Amino acid sequence: MDGQFEIAAIAVHHNDMETPLITGAFALLLITISLLQPLARRLGLAPSVLLATVGTMIGILAIYLRYTAETNAFNAIADVFINPPLDSEMILYIFLPILLFQTALTLEVRRIVEDIAPILLMAVVAVFVATAFIGFALYPLATLFSLTDITLIACLLLGSIVATTDPVAVVAIFRDIGAPARLGRIVEGESLLNDAAAIVIFVILLHMLAGHETMTVGEAAIAFCRSFAGGIIVGALLGRIAVSLLPIMRDIPLAQVTLSLALPYGTYVLSDQFVDVSAVVAVVCAGTVFNLYGPARIQPASWQFLHAVWEQISFWAASLIFLLSAILIPRFVEGFTPVDILLLFVVIVAALAARAVVIFGLLPVLSVFRMGQAVNDRYKTVILWGGMRGAVTLTLALSVSEHAMLSDEVSVFVTKLATGFVLFTLLVYGTSLKPLIRLLGLDKLNARDEALRTQFLALALSDVRHELETAARNYHIAPRVTDDVLKDYESRAEAAAAETNKLEELKDWDRVRIGLIALADREQQLVLEHFHEKTISGRSVSRFLALTGRTGDLTRSDGRSGYNQAARQPLKFGLGFRLAQTLQRRLRIARPLAIRLADRFEFLLVYRILADELVDFNNKRIRPLLGDRVADILQDTLAIRQDETLAAIDALRLQYPDYADALEGQFLRKAGVRLEETAYDEAKEQMLIGTELHRDLLRDVERTRKACHTRPKLDLGLKTRELVSAHPLFADLTRKQQKAIRRMMRPQFATPGEKLIRKGDRGDAAYFIASGAVEVRAPSHNIRLGRGDVFGEIALMTGGRRSADVVALGYCQLLNLRAQDFKALLAENEDLRNHVAMLTKRRQLMNLDDGETEMEDPVFPIFTEIRTSNQTGEELSPETILAEPDAGETETEILTFDEADAQNDPSLMEKLSAADTVTATPEEPSQLEKDKDSHAEEGEEVQEVAKSDAGSADAEPEKGGAEGTQPHSKGFEASAADASTPNQGKSEPTEEATATSEPEETRKPKTKTRETA
Repeated sequence: MDGQFEIAAIAVHHNDMETPLITGAFALLLITISLLQPLARRLGLAPSVLLATVGTMIGILAIYLRYTAETNAFNAIADVFINPPLDSEMILYIFLPILLFQTALTLEVRRIVEDIAPILLMAVVAVFVATAFIGFALYPLATLFSLTDITLIACLLLGSIVATTDPVAVVAIFRDIGAPARLGRIVEGESLLNDAAAIVIFVILLHMLAGHETMTVGEAAIAFCRSFAGGIIVGALLGRIAVSLLPIMRDIPLAQVTLSLALPYGTYVLSDQFVDVSAVVAVVCAGTVFNLYGPARIQPASWQFLHAVWEQISFWAASLIFLLSAILIPRFVEGFTPVDILLLFVVIVAALAARAVVIFGLLPVLSVFRMGQAVNDRYKTVILWGGMRGAVTLTLALSVSEHAMLSDEVSVFVTKLATGFVLFTLLVYGTSLKPLIRLLGLDKLNARDEALRTQFLALALSDVRHELETAARNYHIAPRVTDDVLKDYESRAEAAAAETNKLEELKDWDRVRIGLIALADREQQLVLEHFHEKTISGRSVSRFLALTGRTGDLTRSDGRSGYNQAARQPLKFGLGFRLAQTLQRRLRIARPLAIRLADRFEFLLVYRILADELVDFNNKRIRPLLGDRVADILQDTLAIRQDETLAAIDALRLQYPDYADALEGQFLRKAGVRLEETAYDEAKEQMLIGTELHRDLLRDVERTRKACHTRPKLDLGLKTRELVSAHPLFADLTRKQQKAIRRMMRPQFATPGEKLIRKGDRGDAAYFIASGAVEVRAPSHNIRLGRGDVFGEIALMTGGRRSADVVALGYCQLLNLRAQDFKALLAENEDLRNHVAMLTKRRQLMNLDDGETEMEDPVFPIFTEIRTSNQTGEELSPETILAEPDAGETETEILTFDEADAQNDPSLMEKLSAADTVTATPEEPSQLEKDKDSHAEEGEEVQEVAKSDAGSADAEPEKGGAEGTQPHSKGFEASAADASTPNQGKSEPTEEATATSEPEETRKPKTKTRETA
């Protein structure tokens, strides 16, 4: 028992001794990393190259100190470096999630999309090609040299390990010499997904080699796709959850950073240990989602702080993993033989050949099929030579050496060749890449950027000179000193001004594109500024950031047309809005539609403000830089956007004026709160107020901010009771009748430009306009209908098809009445039935007056009760009859007669008996008609016709005359497309008028308008 306690005490003492040594070794590594950064800059080398070199030297030194016979003083610290307390799994779990997440967090995701095709090709296809090239190149040599344990799977495993690329060294070189940004994006995007694909292949091959499972090629492909796709789903889901939690920590940046740090580790562990999908893909996807949606959830200052912290964490992780991996290099390459050197040469050639096949063979295919932007040969050359390997390759090789199920021959084979290949790429590619870029001229600005540089430099130096001159006067600096300083700026400004003609050498479209890109980038900054000032809600800022990103992308690819396309896109109604409309129409759930409409209100208001600010930016900043001609073109482009946005706002304001006022007032109050907060902050910085007073004032500001950040609720006004009682057609009905109508009606909300009726469709409903306006688009003319009008009813009564389109001109509140309910409503309400009959007859008269004597699908109302009263011989009031001839004819005979006509003219009674359809209109209009007619206003085009026929309208109609007009004919407007409305009336055309009318083919479409209350 005592012996057990003694052993335990020794172990504890040993651990106590290890902890200080490990901590001291860690401190030495951090000091080494910090000192190597300025050295790398001075030597003009990538930091990764120096880290690998110094790490290898540390490993060699540790082995010497541990096994030398001269001294034992450094054995303990040497053991820490020879056998570090981290295995391959710990290295991957500690460092890899951080590196992957930080890379995804800093990528310009929307710009990456421009080159997504070449990136995916280099990241996924290139991994398979490299694995196959290296594996099949090594296997014959392994057989030749009698390496019995080295199977094809082992060779392919090595290929998957060295297929991973390390962008750290390459991107550092690119930034150091000012290489094109696109080149860096392609390499970073390739490496990000390249690691994911290579590690998935590595895991599958390792399981097969260790004997855990056997797979066919098809099964391996399915496993790869499942792991890859599963990683995308898990990463996207966890990323969205993390983003949704950010607003909870709105004003606590430290908590937000902590959450962001937990995300990659949690995603990696969950994916790898529990869901069994690619942990690398999941972390990359989570970082991408966090990058896309994070800025809209936290303040810009907090987002910058988060980025700064992540940059520091990533720097530590990348440097440490490189250094730790390099320290193990001496152990890996121990016992290198001539055979190993030959195999390493084969790996180098095969990897280079595989990369060349993909870059020069497959990339051009993408351009041929227009699947991505073309990559020029200079870029291809740099990408080919920039395929350096690094820490991930060494870590995967270490995991193979530690695998218990693999033979020593396989472990040594993989670790030797992988380590040798990493050293070759770092020492050869890393040291020669910068001279290659300079040789190809990729470190120089292109003609466009060079021209912009000289123009901007001339303007900036001139402004600086004036500012310095003012400062010298204010600070009472001696004139001779001032002159000496200003001379330098004057000479530089003159030299830059002498080269500004380069900008004029650019084509106009190129300069316009430069200006539009500047507008798109500036708009993104303005969005973030408004978000920082809290005048834009987090709900809106994500949409604006996505919009500005898309605007920049389309402008870069399509120029001005792309900018206009992106600027108009948000004015359209998207899928979410249409879905909300469907919920309101089908299920009468109006809240989602109200929220969408309120979002649109808020978006359009800010969109207009941003356009106004861009106009100011164009005049103050772009005009001096690019000239008046380009600035005027940009001004016109912005003016179009302003007009279209204002039209969209006015359409909403017309329907909901009170809500528009409330929303604008809320925006102004938000701006006032921000100004108040800024004033208090400035007073504290200037020591005018103390800390306690400042905090007290800010508490008041927060209370005010909370009150004004609650968006007012939007009432769509779609309550059936109110719509029915306010509609002119139903206003005079009894409460009981209105209640019965309400049960039949379904409120419907229409948006500007929405097609409510399509020509050729079967009629299934009639529409009563409660507010707003629609336009009936017939083949020969257009008709506008407004509040109180009805459309769509005729096809219900005839069973015919719609004969024209009906489109909403603005936001409309409609009452939708289905076919069977419509017929029941007319049967129960005589006044309404007679009124609709009158509207229908008038529409037909107008169509005839427009020359539409022939119709493909003539539409007439059917009232069987009127026809029955005729057949039973009941006395008829003076009325107008529309008689439909036989089905084979297309003409309509219009008769006007009174009681005497009906009693004394047998021929007239024969016509009535032979008619298929007879419509009667009472002599005296009902109160319902009077209310409808009261909405017609003077000044309409059709009013002139009504005035010209006033005499005949008052005269007694001739007996049996087909050319008479009804005595009570008032203003009306309707459509051959199944629409009826009270408007200025027209008499039917006389024979002379018909004879002199224009031929069908020369007739032009007409538009009739009416203002509605």
